Amino acid sequence: MNFANRIFNITSEKEFSNLAIEIFNYQYQTNKVYQIFCNLLKVNPSAVISIEKIPFLPIEFFKSQQVICGDKFFETIFLSSGTTSENQSKHYVKDVKVYEQSFINGFEQFYGKITDYCFLALLPSYLERESSSLIYMTEYLVKHSHHSLSGFYLNNYTDLIEVLKKLENQKTILIGVSFALLDLAEQHQLDLSNIIIMETGGMKGRRKEMTRTELHTIYKERFNAKEIHSEYGMTELLSQAYSKGNGLFETPNWMKILVREPNDPFNLLGNNQTGGINVIDLANFNSCSFIATQDLGKRYDDNSFEVLGRFDNSDLRGCNLLIQ
Repeated sequence: MNFANRIFNITSEKEFSNLAIEIFNYQYQTNKVYQIFCNLLKVNPSAVISIEKIPFLPIEFFKSQQVICGDKFFETIFLSSGTTSENQSKHYVKDVKVYEQSFINGFEQFYGKITDYCFLALLPSYLERESSSLIYMTEYLVKHSHHSLSGFYLNNYTDLIEVLKKLENQKTILIGVSFALLDLAEQHQLDLSNIIIMETGGMKGRRKEMTRTELHTIYKERFNAKEIHSEYGMTELLSQAYSKGNGLFETPNWMKILVREPNDPFNLLGNNQTGGINVIDLANFNSCSFIATQDLGKRYDDNSFEVLGRFDNSDLRGCNLLIQ
């Protein structure tokens, strides 16, 4: 079943809720892993009449199970970072065009047309492995920006700095993993006040873990930047949330964050309370749209949210920042 056109044209909370319930029923019927999970919880699908009643699949299932709807056909697999194949999440993507629709529409909802920007990427750890969803997205943005200076600059900071000097009057996004941006900041003091600096989180074991606030303070000081932007995404999702500053993220219209009680995963918390982050990503209609992550966070009254850290003993992930 193709939900894509409806998902990316949601205009109201009611539309979102109705479509989420419809996708829940579709996934219960066609996703064997999710169906078994719901049955073990003794969930009666007919009683799920609001998004608060939907069961959220623990994200760890993407490591051990093929989380997919319908037949086992898929176009590609996105893999998470990990030291062995056993602790890598695998997202089986039946239609990669849906992923493209999601990140294009999501980016343009918050930043405008892709063709307005030059994209510079500092993502060395992701380029070192295959099948990264972040690399797939960034490569698409670089290519479709149609800007001659868009590209991946890795650790070649000299060339990167020369390129940055040429882009003073061009809308530009420098997207980088946390440790690479920190390396750049420690080695060079730059005036990037006209550049959007967007970190994707993660030291990936390369550096001591730091809070987002600590990192952003260094970036602001060394790059002469008023705000540091962030992208919140993961292998198991086909959508991203964005922060334009202060660590507060907003979701696209087909994505929603709920927060659960840390010691009772079936109890949802209200706004302004810290707990586990549950994500509804309707773009995931071919896998699972309802995922309980290992991230800790807080949702606010305006539906923005903050990522505050990770549960103890959870796996190292891109957004692994210590609790502030």
